Amino acid sequence: MKRILLPLMLLLTITAYGQQRLRVSILGDSYSTYQNYIPEGNEPWYFEPFRPDMTDVKDVRQTWWWQVVHDGGFILEKNDSYSGSTICYTGYNDDDYSPRSFITRLPRLGSPDIILIFGNTNDSWCGAKLGEYQYGDWKRADLYTYRPALAKLLNDAQNRYPNVRLFFIQNTELKPSFVESTQVICKHYNVPVIQLKDIKKQAGHPNIEGMKAIAQQVLEQVLKALR
Repeated sequence: MKRILLPLMLLLTITAYGQQRLRVSILGDSYSTYQNYIPEGNEPWYFEPFRPDMTDVKDVRQTWWWQVVHDGGFILEKNDSYSGSTICYTGYNDDDYSPRSFITRLPRLGSPDIILIFGNTNDSWCGAKLGEYQYGDWKRADLYTYRPALAKLLNDAQNRYPNVRLFFIQNTELKPSFVESTQVICKHYNVPVIQLKDIKKQAGHPNIEGMKAIAQQVLEQVLKALR
């Protein structure tokens, strides 16, 4: 049913935007990677040829973001996703992840009409500290904690990409404190949160079925917001 309804929603969206095809950029972590479709030097999780012990996803057309762009009638502007990346500067084993952080990669998204930020999974998994809610006057030390880093990310995104629609996609099975913090901060910046549900995974990452579910949930919410 959703496959039937989405094209009808798309027609309304395209009309509202003057018959133009909207350009979409992705800022993500491993869930949004695919070998040879992300910037050189960024680490992928989804490879070609695929690794059956890690995933059954073996074609870029099976990724959630490819399906969103294709089924939504959009154009892919940039996909700057990096496996293992965090929004804040703290990574696994307390390593400094600032070079791969979402904040650092934000300026590399081209000229999109829509930005889909799919993050905070690794912040939750790696044990990054939450920090305090902070909406300005950030110092570098603040950005090693999640709440100040997410606030700066969204603030910088709105300043760098005026009139661009931002959406934050939130994974399932995260620590409740990260889920709540994301909702609070996104509400402060009036950025919609697409809270995923019922995502099938293999080795902690969406499989083919999970990718399809993500695509459907994201596209439904994006088109609804654009109407």
